[in-house]
Amino acid sequence: MGAPQFPIKNRIVCITQDSRCLLSIFHDYLAMLVTDFVSAQEKESRRLMIVLHGLGDSMEGFRWLPQVLNLPWMNYLLVNAPDAYYSGFAWFDLYTDSAVGIKRSRELVFELLEDLEKKGFAPEHTMLLGFSQGCLMCYEVGLLYPRLLAGVVGISGWPHEPEKLLAEQSPFAKQQKFLITHGTNDPLVPFDKVKPAVKQLQEAGLNIDWREFQKAHTIAGEEEISVIREFIGK
Repeated sequence: MGAPQFPIKNRIVCITQDSRCLLSIFHDYLAMLVTDFVSAQEKESRRLMIVLHGLGDSMEGFRWLPQVLNLPWMNYLLVNAPDAYYSGFAWFDLYTDSAVGIKRSRELVFELLEDLEKKGFAPEHTMLLGFSQGCLMCYEVGLLYPRLLAGVVGISGWPHEPEKLLAEQSPFAKQQKFLITHGTNDPLVPFDKVKPAVKQLQEAGLNIDWREFQKAHTIAGEEEISVIREFIGK
């Protein structure tokens, strides 16, 4: 029997009274990207993980993540993508000119990072984690943002136009640490198409730790979570 799978939706953890209070510091950019702040157990910590969901999902699909990662010093900012998509949201239109929406969403995340820095969350202490479309946004931000982040975790996604990413990469791109995970049985984002694209980025000198799991389009339980937790702690 395979490892237990963590669902991408409907795992809920309690938000503390302290974290509700901290939401007010993010109020001024909620009109751009709807967010929810989950505070660290260690109240003075300024380490932060920004979590980007996949197509058709929302921040609610990752409520379980802080509890499962169990990192007492980590704050989390759960983010809804800007476009409505059925009962959830999307970072870009998958079926028309994706590049337009990708650029728009990338700029929104750039603005989010800049606002967070003003509020005391420096880029070098801020990580990105994204699933599926959110993973694609992690490639975009991690390679093009003109500052070095603490790390980037991309799960079950793909790089959009790798050649263009390499041509436009920031001066910090080759220093940026990435953990990219993918399922060998992914029916939505085919493994055989993603692996060569990631290899192209690696061969260009990007610092990508590529991990394969026997899974579909999901997160492979503690087996995968432990790898993510270890990467975060480096």
